[in-house]
Amino acid sequence: MENIVSASVLGCDLARLGDEADRAARAGAKWLHFDVMDGMFVNNISLGVPLLSSVRKCTQMYVDTHLMICDPIRYIDAFADAGSDNITFHVEAADDPAAVIDKIHSRVSSAGISVKPGTPVSEIEPYISSVELVLVMTVEPGFGGQGFIEETVSKIKQCRELIDRSGKNVRLEVDGGINAETARLCRQAGADTFVSGTYLFNADDMAVAVKTIID
Repeated sequence: MENIVSASVLGCDLARLGDEADRAARAGAKWLHFDVMDGMFVNNISLGVPLLSSVRKCTQMYVDTHLMICDPIRYIDAFADAGSDNITFHVEAADDPAAVIDKIHSRVSSAGISVKPGTPVSEIEPYISSVELVLVMTVEPGFGGQGFIEETVSKIKQCRELIDRSGKNVRLEVDGGINAETARLCRQAGADTFVSGTYLFNADDMAVAVKTIID
């Protein structure tokens, strides 16, 4: 499976969002990562439906929406309508993860499930064969610019084993503190999709930064 970069909107200049999306696309990022936080599931409030609708109007990039919110099933329709191509939710935030996956699939073609650094991989094991993406958080979700938690590498390896055992074409995404060095650790552990914000958007040459992540 091709290694790809999902450029996190949290790391860009939001006053120039359209230009920043274009810059990421020109640099070789395939996806645009859109983080949604509600101030309850995580201790931060971030981007919402109106901003995603605006993003969709100014880019053709694949929009990778990450819901860090309580009871995510309530908002699937809204984020699908706003232009998401993939919607990922946290297993910790859903009473019935299977129902959330079904709801996502009723609106968009790709559903993802995510785990925090402290959540056992066993929590998502029953749903691996039902999703198109597994997201392993390599920092505690909530704030951009955090340092990579090296203990999460073993979790990436476990997810890789589960995906391979399932026989499904499931992407394994990592998010948090991703740069050239940490991306290498994640690639070696089996990741193929890399969310990066601060490292990419602050790089002197974003195209070079993208290559350091995927190569």
